[in-house]
Amino acid sequence: MKQLYNRTISFFNVIESSIAFYPTLLAFLGFVFAMIMLYLEELGISKYLIEHAPILVVDNGDTAMTILSALISGLISVVVFSFSMVMLLLSQASSNYSPRLLPGLISDKRHQIILGTYLYTILYCIFVLFSIQPTGDKYQVPGFSVLLGIVDMVICIYAFIYFIHNISQSIQISNILQNIFKTAKKRLNDLIDKEEEDHGEFENTDDWYEYHSETSGYLQNISFTNLIDICVEQDTKLHILPIKGIFVLSGIPLFKSKKELDEETIKKVLSNFNFAREELVADNYTLAFKQITEIIVKAMSPGINDPGTAINGIDYLTELLAIRLRKKDTSHIFRDDTIYIKMNTADFSDILYNIMASIRTYCKHDITLVQKLLLMFHYLKKQEVENESYNNALDREAKNLIDDAQEAISNEQDVEKAKELASKLYLNFKYE
Repeated sequence: MKQLYNRTISFFNVIESSIAFYPTLLAFLGFVFAMIMLYLEELGISKYLIEHAPILVVDNGDTAMTILSALISGLISVVVFSFSMVMLLLSQASSNYSPRLLPGLISDKRHQIILGTYLYTILYCIFVLFSIQPTGDKYQVPGFSVLLGIVDMVICIYAFIYFIHNISQSIQISNILQNIFKTAKKRLNDLIDKEEEDHGEFENTDDWYEYHSETSGYLQNISFTNLIDICVEQDTKLHILPIKGIFVLSGIPLFKSKKELDEETIKKVLSNFNFAREELVADNYTLAFKQITEIIVKAMSPGINDPGTAINGIDYLTELLAIRLRKKDTSHIFRDDTIYIKMNTADFSDILYNIMASIRTYCKHDITLVQKLLLMFHYLKKQEVENESYNNALDREAKNLIDDAQEAISNEQDVEKAKELASKLYLNFKYE
């Protein structure tokens, strides 16, 4: 039963991130609602309203068919235009910023729901139109259903206006950076809050039994509740080896167990790992650092050369790194003050090195960005840290930045300015 539940959750996570999920769901609801309204028409709802509120009912068959036909053709044009706008948004985001942004933009539920609203109204109007059948010289007119189609069209018009506004906002780099930052900040704060309840140490796992992955993909979600139940049942503990969010290849070590497990238990454990073919910031905060770094690097590439965007990206990186300084380099999953699972996480020094290695390559020649990065290090050095080694990593990367800038910048005055700023910021190194 648990395996079926995990597979169901995994399947839902995959289809929910698809751009067609909500449009398909709402289109089906439009068909269902049309069937409900036609059933109510058979019961005489339009006849009742003609007698008591005739203004609410379209009682002419030709008029009803004309209205519904116009609604359907107009909405189809709107759908084509809206889908074209979405494709344009994705294309520009990929070419101007980073292809890694696409999964987050595609999974934007607002765009999906608006497109689904269009399809809902189209299908509803089509099936209501089919129900208008001539009987002699008269038509059987579902007058009230036609009125609801008109109301749905009005809703679609306002949805289209909101869609244009929202998509024009979505393509702006400031909003893209802000959305990435908010999602990663929420994820980091949730992890830090959980760590505050963890005061234990996990035992050494070098001699534990090792088990391998049978599936390839990004390690997206893990059902810790089920894994703890298995640990309690088997009287064991687990050490999850890959870092959450990285791509796991079939056959590589996936987890270790304190006790040797039988085949059935191994399958139960493996069924609680959810793999996906795309990365999302909501599941892996380190992806936010990658995305923002790639935006900075792309902005400073010769083809774009946009220092303003790079400076904005550094501002968001600074705040995210300040939050990351409060997080431990290890994660424990526990129940009733007992630690059952240890997870490997990305070390702060590795995250900072990967960020700065890319940024130094494209920004070391620009004195404005070098100064901005030094101010970032100065700010981070004043923050509360979970581990003193974090400060050593900051000093090391700041020195690497100055060394690279000294080689890349030909103007001696710019080099001296950078060194002077570094000295004023009280970093733990000096220059000759």
